[in-house]
Amino acid sequence: MAELHDVNDQSFDAEVLQPGTLALVDFWGDHCPACRQISPILQELAREYDGRVKVLKLHAAENMQTSARYGVRAMPTVLAFRDGEVRGQLVGARKKAEFEQLVSGLLEG
Repeated sequence: MAELHDVNDQSFDAEVLQPGTLALVDFWGDHCPACRQISPILQELAREYDGRVKVLKLHAAENMQTSARYGVRAMPTVLAFRDGEVRGQLVGARKKAEFEQLVSGLLEG
């Protein structure tokens, strides 16, 4: 069963930016109610898309280099990556269908 995995400034490039990689990255924080709200949705997506899309979490305050590189100013921010490029973004608490639409866009290219 796929789980959400943590990524940090040091592992981000290797986990997310490689050619052929599809990934959703949740930029989250400890004191963020909306982050806790979407966490179960992201866990479901990790299971449903296991082997096709990586679903990762990055603690924004502890990984300021990556957060700044992508201009993350609000949490949660979920960025969708394909082949090392941002292909979509959702900010704030959203419904599962919106995350599924984001993933569908990655899978379709």
